[in-house]
Amino acid sequence: MSSSYNNLTFSFKIYSRWKNTCSLLVNKSMFPNSSILGRPPFTPNHQQHNNFFTLSPTLYSHQQLIDAQFNFQNADLSRAVSLQQLTYGNVSPIQTSTSPLFRGRKRLSDEKNLPFDGKRQRFHSPHQEPTVVNQIVPLSGERRYSVPPLFHAHYVPDIVRCVPPFQEISFLEPREITLPEAKDKLSQQILELFEACQQQVSDLKKKELCRTLLQREIQLLFPQSRLFLVGSSLNGFGTRSSDGDLCLVVKEEPCFFQVNQKTEARHILTLVHKHFCTRLSGYIERPQLIRAKVPIVKFRDKVNCVEFDLNVNNIVGIRNTFLLRTYAYLENRVRPLVLVIKKWASHHEINDASRGTLSSYSLVLMVLHYLQTLPEPILPSLQKTYPESFSPAIQLQLVHQAPCNIPPYLSKNESNLGDLLLGFLKYYATEFDWDSQMISVHEAKAIPRPDGIEWRNKYICIEEPFDGKNTARAVHEKQKFDMIKDQFLKSWQRLQNKRDLNSILPLRAAILKR
Repeated sequence: MSSSYNNLTFSFKIYSRWKNTCSLLVNKSMFPNSSILGRPPFTPNHQQHNNFFTLSPTLYSHQQLIDAQFNFQNADLSRAVSLQQLTYGNVSPIQTSTSPLFRGRKRLSDEKNLPFDGKRQRFHSPHQEPTVVNQIVPLSGERRYSVPPLFHAHYVPDIVRCVPPFQEISFLEPREITLPEAKDKLSQQILELFEACQQQVSDLKKKELCRTLLQREIQLLFPQSRLFLVGSSLNGFGTRSSDGDLCLVVKEEPCFFQVNQKTEARHILTLVHKHFCTRLSGYIERPQLIRAKVPIVKFRDKVNCVEFDLNVNNIVGIRNTFLLRTYAYLENRVRPLVLVIKKWASHHEINDASRGTLSSYSLVLMVLHYLQTLPEPILPSLQKTYPESFSPAIQLQLVHQAPCNIPPYLSKNESNLGDLLLGFLKYYATEFDWDSQMISVHEAKAIPRPDGIEWRNKYICIEEPFDGKNTARAVHEKQKFDMIKDQFLKSWQRLQNKRDLNSILPLRAAILKR
């Protein structure tokens, strides 16, 4: 009887200690005020040795928070998993416990105050001795969380720390935003399409999970590299069928170096492609190295059935992702309008840069430009209004702050979604001067075309907000340009006459494609 009582007391102490430690970690360190931004969970003295980013003492990076979240979500604390030894570089292999319970472990007394990355250093540092991984402490029923395994047996994920689940918050939403009212039929159709097709938080989590796991693998090749999720998946304009875009940033002191896309980028991606084919064949399928002007590796995540494109050091893509994300949530009519226009352009085959038409990025800039140039603007120029938040000199680990620091834009324009869609089509069909003007979201107006060689003999000129290049340079054939203009004109005329979205975009078919 006494022995049972002592065992019960000891177990209760372990549980209490675990609960208090984890509560302190999550509630006070990682998510103060339920925001994606916060303070580091530990003092700067305990930050990781691999300082790819030198974080500000009052910030905890967006990517690191997601890393921690998906480390936990990938845990399977209620199932037994047997794993093999894994060698990191020239380090002796990690020696796993003979116990089948591996994917989690009891926190040792001498490391209870170390941050996540400090503990991970035990397994990755070339200066450490081989480490024995202890089995985890079994948890009570309400503290167990299980997800299906993501990899075949040959893949060995990092050790997952015992932390309670993160709250189900939209950790990438800068603010709560309500949808606009829709009192007319056309506006209601646009909202119906948006609500059915907009990217869900679950879709984004799948992409972030893949990014997190791939980053670990790529860091075996390039220890100081960092993998960013960019493009429509993160900028607020994604759909349920959107591919994932990844940017691999390779560090070279004292700053990010410019990669020669024809030589260095191809070499880096060749190594990544080979690594994917040999080590991750059970998780990734169809990895393909595309030797284009800007080379990429295309592949498919077998588990979540998501297509990805991976590039190297496209720094401007990271910056414009968060600029567009700020615009997306600045006014509640922006995202539904962008989505319906992307669906419309795709349906009419004018939304494919690889075939000489408009990229999705160019279409988004065209929508933002239109909303900026209305007699009563719906959007301002964020780069002119908040230059300190969108400066090209801002360090990459800080660019994610911008969407959270900009207040909503209060426009006096009360146009509904249907009128805005009609106005967009009319503007580019009859008002915008394609021959002499350039679309500039940075300036919030149409400006005269520059005289530079990049702009000569181009049919469509759209200024990239950060590097000033032409995002519509893919439209280099007059036939494709005429097709684009013709579609704007015809769609405007049809929609004006019928005020029914089905007249220019079959609604049911668009929703089924998502």
